[in-house]
Amino acid sequence: MKVLENHSLKKLNTFGIDAAAKYFVEFASIDNIKEILSERKFSTCNKLILGGGSNLLFTKNFDGIVLKNELKGIELLKEDADFYYVRTAAGEVWHEFVMHCIKNNYAGLENLSLIPGNVGASPMQNIGAYGAEIKDHFYELEAFHIGDKTIRTFNNSQCKFGYRESVFKRELKDQFIITSVTFKLLKNPKFNTSYGAIEKELEAMNIKEVNIQAISKAVCNIRRSKLPNPAEIGNAGSFFKNPEVVKGKYEFLKINYPTIVGYELENGNVKLAAGWLIEQSGWKGKTFGDAGVHKLQALVLVNYGNAKGNEIFDLSQKILESVKEKFGIELEREVNII
Repeated sequence: MKVLENHSLKKLNTFGIDAAAKYFVEFASIDNIKEILSERKFSTCNKLILGGGSNLLFTKNFDGIVLKNELKGIELLKEDADFYYVRTAAGEVWHEFVMHCIKNNYAGLENLSLIPGNVGASPMQNIGAYGAEIKDHFYELEAFHIGDKTIRTFNNSQCKFGYRESVFKRELKDQFIITSVTFKLLKNPKFNTSYGAIEKELEAMNIKEVNIQAISKAVCNIRRSKLPNPAEIGNAGSFFKNPEVVKGKYEFLKINYPTIVGYELENGNVKLAAGWLIEQSGWKGKTFGDAGVHKLQALVLVNYGNAKGNEIFDLSQKILESVKEKFGIELEREVNII
């Protein structure tokens, strides 16, 4: 392994922010991790585990070591009458893993097609889209404890999944490196097509008999039509979480804003569409130098070229303040700020 110094991270984050790591190294095995962390200067300095770089915003250079996860491999661990148990290394590209599952008729992740990033980030964020979250099909994960250099296993309940949340973003933040994730996938698919425009897209595709392949393609079509490709325009997908409010607050807002978008939850609260709130606050399509809000989806902040991370962050702060002033709702960033 070669440790690089003052290494540019511009091509390693989907925002395309020109930041540098004091130290940078790629690891492809557990032994690699142990080796690098056995060196005193690396064991004691700040650490950032980097996957696909799709859910973070660099606002400054990283004064520590960035460890790039290159763990690879997908295997079918076991199966029973109803499920396939599929383990994938954390360095695998998420969408490629989903395509592997669809090719082999492992059902459950098709609604999560084309989400950028690597597998290791999926349980950290409890990634979700189009009515599905990974917690619905998560079985367990293995993670390397940075402190005592052991491998620990976490089941579904131990991960404490929430809306774009897990124990690894809260009480165990920066303590573990996720090395593999195992999913419990269906032999008999349960199609989830009621969310968003999936049914409309399936109809446009002239699909007569729904299957996981068709749902995946529909989701990909929808995402490509609404969201900018990070390879072309720097972005991290949804920048803000959809806020949850009590039903009374939603009903009050609906009086003044009849077109407000909300989805009632099992707990009786209502989840509002952050993109709608931002658009109604006048931000959709706005640009400030190379920083801006995407013209088709107000939930997505973009780097049109050479925006600095601080410029993106400052824009997000102005959006937060604007939405709070107009609607009395505090949005929360989904993207990790470095």
